Parts: sequence; C-alpha cells; structure tokens
Amino acid sequence: MRTWCGGATRRLGMLVLLCGLGLAGMSTARAASLDPALLPKIQAATFEVVQAKPAVDPLSYERPLPLELLPYQERTDKYYSIGTAFAIGHNRYVTAAHVLLAGVDSLWGPPQLRDAAGRVYPIGKIEKFSLGKDFVVFSLAQPPAGDAALELDASPALNQVVYAVGNALGTGVVIRDGLYTSDTPEQQDGAWKWMRFSAAASPGNSGGPLLGKDGKLIGVVLMKSANENLNYALPIREVLDAPAGKAVMDTRVTYQIDLFDTVQNDRLKAQFALPVGLGDFYREYQARMDANSDTQLKALLAKESANLFPNGAGSARLLHQQTQLDGFPTLIVRGTDGEWRRAGGQAQRFALDGNGYVATGGVARNGLVRLRRPDGVAAATFYGDAKSRMDLLARTGMFQREVAGEKVKITSLGKPVRESTRLDRWQRPWHVGVWTLPYANALVVAYTLPVPDGSVMLVRFTPPSHEYDSMLDLDEMSSFVHVTYQGTLAQWKDFLAHPALQPAAFKNIHIGFDYDRRFSYASQRLRFAYPSAVQAIKPDNLLWLGFRFFLDDGKPVWDVGDVNVWKDTASDDHNNVNVQRYVAPPPGLDDDLSSRWRKLSAREYPYNGVARYENDLMKINVVVAPAAPAGQPSTVLYTAFYGTVGTQPQADMKGKLDLLTKDMQVTEH
Repeated sequence: MRTWCGGATRRLGMLVLLCGLGLAGMSTARAASLDPALLPKIQAATFEVVQAKPAVDPLSYERPLPLELLPYQERTDKYYSIGTAFAIGHNRYVTAAHVLLAGVDSLWGPPQLRDAAGRVYPIGKIEKFSLGKDFVVFSLAQPPAGDAALELDASPALNQVVYAVGNALGTGVVIRDGLYTSDTPEQQDGAWKWMRFSAAASPGNSGGPLLGKDGKLIGVVLMKSANENLNYALPIREVLDAPAGKAVMDTRVTYQIDLFDTVQNDRLKAQFALPVGLGDFYREYQARMDANSDTQLKALLAKESANLFPNGAGSARLLHQQTQLDGFPTLIVRGTDGEWRRAGGQAQRFALDGNGYVATGGVARNGLVRLRRPDGVAAATFYGDAKSRMDLLARTGMFQREVAGEKVKITSLGKPVRESTRLDRWQRPWHVGVWTLPYANALVVAYTLPVPDGSVMLVRFTPPSHEYDSMLDLDEMSSFVHVTYQGTLAQWKDFLAHPALQPAAFKNIHIGFDYDRRFSYASQRLRFAYPSAVQAIKPDNLLWLGFRFFLDDGKPVWDVGDVNVWKDTASDDHNNVNVQRYVAPPPGLDDDLSSRWRKLSAREYPYNGVARYENDLMKINVVVAPAAPAGQPSTVLYTAFYGTVGTQPQADMKGKLDLLTKDMQVTEH
C-alpha cells in the first residue's frame, strides 16, 4: 500500500493518509462549542497548500475539452488545493511531510500557501523534516503581514473535545469537532504515540492543526483509519522537540518488481543538513530515495539470483519447451509454484490504416503493446520519431481525459520530454521515451523495441516522483520480454538496412532473399537455403524468427529457435517452410518433452520424411542432425518442415523437402 502522496513508500497497516486534491476558496464552518472569538485568529493562522495548474498543455484532443461544464470555482481557480498548513510562530509553518513531498518533480510546480483572501506565498526554506513522523517545519519567502500563529498546548488531556481544522475535500477550511480518545504507539518501533480522535477528517485535511477544547494547537492531522471512525494526529510536542537543522529519513521501505512475488523489506535511514531552499531540499531528498531504490533492487535480485530466470529448477521447463511463435510480446514471470512462464497475452486489437494495428495487453502495472507499422509510414520515420509512434497508439483511443464526466480522446502526447537507449541483458536496443500528462500530474514511460514489422513496447504510467523507480523496474524487466521477430520480406529489407535497430544476436545471423529465385538463412548454429521451386519468394512472404532463451554450453543465451516463412500474409494461407531447433530435455521434465525427443532421435512419425494430410494441409517433416563425433549422441536436433494447402503426392512433397534440406547444415552440437 502506498502511503505517501507523491513521495516515499512505506506501510502503516490500515492507515490512510489524508492527502487529496481539490479547488477551494477559504471559508470557515464553526463547530458549535468553540469560542467564536477564536475563529479569526485560527483562520488567519491556517492556510491551504496549493500547486499551480500547468500553464501549457502539450496534449492534443479530438475535440475541445468541455471545461465549461466544470463547477465555476474549479474551472476558474489557477491552483490545485492539496492540503493544509498552519503557523506556529513568526514565519514558522507546519504541514505534513507527504503534502510537501507532493511537489517532488511535480508537473504542477512547488507547493505554496494560500490564505483566506486568496494571496499565495512561496515556501522559503525547510527548517525541520521527519519522514517517519510525517511533518515538516518551514518558512515562507515573503510571509504575510502580522504574526498570526496558533497557541500551543504540548501536554493535552485525554477525552477532551478537539477540533480538526483543514481544507477538507478541497472545499475550503472547515472546523469539525470530536473527542481526543486515546494514544497508540506508532507501528514501526513504538518510538512515539499517535493521537487518535473522532473529529471528522477528509482528504485535504493532511497537515492541518488539531486543536484542543480551548482552541490551542495539540497536534498535526495526518491520516485516518480505513476501518473505523478514528483519525490520527502527530502530537505537536514531537514537532517542537525534533532536532533543528536536519532532515531525518527513518522509515520502513519495501521494494517489489513485477516478475515474482518476493518483497524486499528494509529500513531507510538517512539525513541531510537544513535549512535549505525548497528546490535543494527536493534534490537532496530524491537523491537519497533513488539511492535507496538502487540498493533495494540489488538486494532483491541478489536474494533471488539462484532462482532468477534463466537460473534454477523453475526455469528448466521454459528453457526446453518447443519454441513459441507469438505475434504478441509476453513477460516471463514466476508463479507461486516457482515455475517461470510467459504471461500477458493480447487483450485488445485496434486496426490502423495501411494494414497497421495496435495490440494491447498487460502484466500487473505494465502495459504490453505490439505496434504494426502501417504500410504508408516510412521506416525511417517510424523508427526514428518517437512522437509518430506514440501518436499511432493514441489513435486507438487508449489515452483519454475525463472532464465533467465526459471522456475526450487524446490524439497526441506531443514530443517526449526525455529520450535514451537502453541495452538489456541480451543486448537488445530499447528506445526509452518519457511523456507528460500534466492534467493528471503523471508520466507515460515507454520502452520500445524495434522489430521488422514495427515495435513492441513496455509501458507504465507513473507519478513524476517515481520515474526513477519505474525506470529501474523496466530496465530489469525488459530482459524478461519474450518476442518473436516477424515481418514481410519487404519489411525485413527495411529493418536489416538499419543495424542500430538490431540486437547483438543479428551479428551472427545473415538473411538473404532474391525475389522469385532464392531465400537463405545462416547463423552460427544453422544454415539453409531454398529456391522458389519450394515456395514462391515474394515481398509479402511473412518471415518469423522465433527467438527464445536457452542454454548453450551451460550459459544462457537469447537466439533463434524457429525459422518460419509463410507464403503469404493472408490469414487463410497456411503454406509455409519451417526449420525448428530442439534440445535434449533433462530428466524429470514433462513426459511430452521426453516423448518428443525420443521420436526425434529415432526419426519416428511424424519426423520420418513421410507426407501426411491433416486439417486440409499436406505436411512433411524430417530430422536434420549436426555432424557429431562418432559414438556421441546429438543433444541438439533440427526439423525441416514443408506444408501446403490441399492434397499432394508423396513424391512431390518429398521433392520439396529434399530441395529445402539439400544444403542444410547444423553447425552446433
């Protein structure tokens, strides 16, 4: 459970922080028993915490946004209201740490204070800060005139009437009464006690004052229980007694990656010197959070190293299964049974002009996308322009903005604000792009892998403050993406002309084709060629390279396990040539793997070079073995396959197969 709004991550049982968004002027609702004479002073010392609405929107929409349907205050206010703050002395103010942290890398600008008259005051310096206790003390760059401040009571009595003051639900500062019922130890170490009270508190109350029966400040309102009508405040004495001149970060942290269920639990302990300006504070804070994320991910991966794919017994089945040809990318994840498997199949498909399409699916927090390049889009434009690729995704309507209950399609995210290239473990080049969604204070992070017919993508939406964490995750997860390289021969021609788009594995792969004459494939494992007499060689032949993960001399590699050439891209054309790799399975795996290997080794049906008729298709297979030393059985075998629609004589089928295997050589053992 995420418990900081826009900041760190920690667990507090069923407690829910009272951060929230809203748009508000300053109005005061009076609790019946509070002395009315105190209200002006309380109002003068209590402020909204606001952030400026983005001045520029880089997004394009299918139609004008219906902003006129929003409530008047919401559509005319230049600020978002995110919490509450209050004065405890001359130019000394307090709010919740998680309210201040909402400004870390925010697209809405830094938090500021707004008074009842609508005047806005930028934050000056951060004086005290505690991540664990969730408070911050700060000054303003230019404080308001006068010294309005709340009177303090550091030793309040239990069971008294109390008043929660704050910008509840972003509708203005209100005062609501209840009882100070009990104290309860904080959950991490019991180092202090939370105040529990029954006065109503809502999103927007975070950072506001909790007042005693006589209107004196006794605590900072921070969170509520999800299961009972009790809210939580930090006693004001904890703020007053905290050491000046330092920011203290001491809290439990958790780290998890969407590949397996294991959670890394640890304790973040760090500090840095204060006072500093707000910008410097954010940089110091984020640097420590990012360093902690690095540490936690490394620790998590180290803990799992013995069973992290492709290591461990749970990887064996996936490493030895028959190569899977799949037009949609999948993510290799570990199930609760300890087995690694592919997850995240296609959920939706959207047609684009020019035979293009977008297919979408997902695993956990991550979107999976396959984008087929439309015929009318030049390869150089498609591969070289991240905006154009993302605009194709936007055409599907997958990005929408809701305004006043109406959903408006976003037609373009504009240009990415950051771009880079990332090589994964298998030396596959991912293009990394980051786009902003200012209205939602969110980012779209997309990792894009070029493939012959377009690209495959890992996509995640994330708060700006979590960009570093998200990219750490995606850097690691990109190595676990299973993808088939597919495209027409015309598309392969464009792809092969751009070496920078190709994984390192292509240094050992040579694909050649001369339309109407000859197709050839050569790698460090296999070479073969066939003439048009086997299958017509045309620009719209569909070539699939079934890349997969397997062990080579005990070392994990990512390489081709299946070469498949379809005669045509038409869905009803099943004519194809196929060459597939098989490896001897270790003992103890599925019976079907062992049975298949026995048939291959003995050249039994259907791997005996005899044509068969199945499902309106003539098929014929034969085994091709490496030139292994005499007396040593092969641990790697290949099959050559030819299939064609309709019935054909055995002699014709065998003749085609002989042409396919005539120059075929297996060069691995």
